[in-house]
Amino acid sequence: MTDLAQAGSPARRTALIVLLAGACIIGLAPILVRLADAGPAAVGMWRMLFALPLLALLTRRGSGGIGAPNWILVLAGAAFALDLAFWHYGIALTSVAKATVLSNLTPVIVTGVAWLVFRERIRPLFLAAVVLAVGGASFMSLARDPGLPGVNPPLGDALSAMTAVWYALYFLAVQRARATSGAAQVMFWSSLTAAPLLLVAALTLGERLLPATIGGWAACVGLGVMHVTGQGAIAWALGRLPASLTSIVVLVQPVVAGILGWILFAEVLGPGQVAGAIIALTGVILAQAAARPKTAPA
Repeated sequence: MTDLAQAGSPARRTALIVLLAGACIIGLAPILVRLADAGPAAVGMWRMLFALPLLALLTRRGSGGIGAPNWILVLAGAAFALDLAFWHYGIALTSVAKATVLSNLTPVIVTGVAWLVFRERIRPLFLAAVVLAVGGASFMSLARDPGLPGVNPPLGDALSAMTAVWYALYFLAVQRARATSGAAQVMFWSSLTAAPLLLVAALTLGERLLPATIGGWAACVGLGVMHVTGQGAIAWALGRLPASLTSIVVLVQPVVAGILGWILFAEVLGPGQVAGAIIALTGVILAQAAARPKTAPA
């Protein structure tokens, strides 16, 4: 764990609050993607492009300035571009339920890598929290959309499973980049890397690049602002908290998205979705409790 996480200080509590706020903001993404009437990868590209001016301003105002990218920043951007492209097309090819369940395997991958490679200490309670959080989010997703096979389930399932790998790689790359770079700088260079990759994906797959309506453009602008505030908050917290804990806390995203879908699109939450949300949030709470350091003997 990081020194800040071990300290149990007010700064660590602030980092947790910022992380939760960022995860809740990112929960807006599925709503805005639905409203942005362009291709899946193209929408991801507009998200990056509309975020870049604000990120450049924030980076220039920071103490380090924009600076120059290094390989870990480029890796973070490439992983995030792959995450968006694979997840959007996974949903198009398989059922929404299976795509969401498979993409929610990110915490398992992050926790395993953090333990095996980066030697972060993982307590048994934290592993139980992983099971609860992932299981709750999966149960919520399965209850939302049962039995729709999709047009190419094997390929869609494979793309969705790879989404979890790319997002885990993004988490771990950002945490390492935050050791030497500010959050705005990390976000700027990763977004600048992701934008052209998403454009290439959109062109290769023959997507419609431009939103057809003013509402679609507004949704793309909203995605850019959401990227700066939500993903930026997560990147900031990743410099102060373990990646394993962070990957669990951001599982509040599907809960927020489900609630917003109910409010905005009348997608009523059934007993299964409510139960899944409660289980996932219980896992989030347990993960935070498990990450607190044990009290040192007097």
